[in-house]
Amino acid sequence: MKFFPTLVLVSALSLLAGSARAGIIDYGTADPFAVLGEAGVTNTGPSLIYGSLAGSTGTPSVTGFPPGAVEPPGVLYRTGVANSGPGTPFGDASAASLYADGLHGINEGTVSLGAGGLSSLTPGVYSFTSTTVLLNGTLQLDAGGSDDASWVFQIPFALTTGSASNVEVVDTGSAGLFTGSITWVVGSAATINGTGGGVMVGTIIASAGVTFSTADNTVQTVLDGRAIGLNASVTMVDTTINVPAP
Repeated sequence: MKFFPTLVLVSALSLLAGSARAGIIDYGTADPFAVLGEAGVTNTGPSLIYGSLAGSTGTPSVTGFPPGAVEPPGVLYRTGVANSGPGTPFGDASAASLYADGLHGINEGTVSLGAGGLSSLTPGVYSFTSTTVLLNGTLQLDAGGSDDASWVFQIPFALTTGSASNVEVVDTGSAGLFTGSITWVVGSAATINGTGGGVMVGTIIASAGVTFSTADNTVQTVLDGRAIGLNASVTMVDTTINVPAP
């Protein structure tokens, strides 16, 4: 019995240590979609989408395709997809957002990401409090030798990434397919990159929509992930989006 308090303490510490883990986020029927915009999807320029793309049945409008292109086996849904309820792309994306946002996270307060802020992060759940989380320069996500490391970023308001900013995963377990997940839960709008292009990584689920603001046909913004606007549109200008492989 004299060892019991020690065992309880060790168990409690183990639970606390694991409470900030992200785990693999399940996107359900939203998984094959590179772009989902509840209020529609608009595009300018030669954007390339590797994955499916759709507005909602309530606002199915998709404009700018062509000159944009959805590459097979991705599907362009011009009549939209269901925007609520379990087992529908928007319903499952909303459930994934709620689950990810409910995880216990490390409170980073108002700190920025990349240059001048958090420039390297190990797997986990990171929570912010500022009205706009800024990402400038390069943010490295250090997988620590794992192929299935995961990150969740809980952003209650806006996310803005600067021109030519990049997010990259480093130190994975092998040269093969990375099977982890990176999820950005954004309470209002996400604005990705300026005129200098850049590479963003992860699934962005934003309540007030996602905007890719690159305006240069020679320098594209690249998202290796998904862009999901739960209650608003997704807007792209010269953007390449690659949905992660299953």
